[in-house]
Amino acid sequence: MPRPAPITVAVVAFDGISPFHLSVPCLVFGENRSALGVPPFRLVVCAARAGRLRTSAGFDIEVVHDLSALRRASIVIVPSWNDTAEPAPTELLDALRRAHRRGAQVVGLCLGAFVLADAGLLDGRDATTHWSYAETFAARYPAVRLDPDVLYVDHGDVLTSAGTAASLDCCLHLLRQRCGAEVANRVARRLVVAPHREGGQAQFIEQPLPAVRQRGDKLQALLDWVLRHLDEAHGVDSLADRLAMSRRTFTRRFRQATGTTLLQWLLNQRLARARRLLETTDRSVEWVALEAGFGSAVSLRQHFAASLGTSPTRYRAQFQTG
Repeated sequence: MPRPAPITVAVVAFDGISPFHLSVPCLVFGENRSALGVPPFRLVVCAARAGRLRTSAGFDIEVVHDLSALRRASIVIVPSWNDTAEPAPTELLDALRRAHRRGAQVVGLCLGAFVLADAGLLDGRDATTHWSYAETFAARYPAVRLDPDVLYVDHGDVLTSAGTAASLDCCLHLLRQRCGAEVANRVARRLVVAPHREGGQAQFIEQPLPAVRQRGDKLQALLDWVLRHLDEAHGVDSLADRLAMSRRTFTRRFRQATGTTLLQWLLNQRLARARRLLETTDRSVEWVALEAGFGSAVSLRQHFAASLGTSPTRYRAQFQTG
């Protein structure tokens, strides 16, 4: 049986690029992960001019492909941008428009969203970018509906992500679309990251880092217990009682540890559980709703629509494995 042709992923580099931002799509799409069930990808790093480029870390990289690489790519990724004060060069914007017109998925990671907006690919659409540049982005591109609270936005043909680590979330999402949930989960485990993070970047804005988890951390032990009992009802008072804390102290400690409220955390965890069950079982939506703690299929459908913009049935059809 002939092997499928590799999917070409073109990543656009530029002078002054951050090595981390360049490495994210390379980690997800540029390594041979056939042992994990990942089909072949052909990753090509290109630039407006082939040759030597500086990085922001003080070393240079050699890029052997120019923008003609975009003509053959199924996925085109702009992993960031080095100067939001000035637009991308016309030749890059034209190449992105041509790639989009012929059907390539065009992705702007972190400040790469500025480049996609300069190309006009985000007009009339929702988009996101790094939270610290949200005001600049919104002022410069009033035709784009900026959502600064999410990790990434997927319109199918055009995707944008929030800053830094959210770029990895977006690339794993792309892998999930192409290869299914189980394959993406295996790659995420190999990279030692979460297969899918719920919530948005708002929880990271000016948020102090939580203390390192200590052995015997009672709050973390409680959260682990809640995750094993998501099908049960949980409230601030009942959980605070389990730790012999006041409601106020529990609420403060919980937000410090998770960056969000108990209600939102429970919703995120239940959505994650429901998605996993939809991906890996053929059980009814009603059963999934009960197992994930939503109580009813109606409630599950409402939360799926509000949070994911789809229904449990459509989600299963898109992502179910096996």
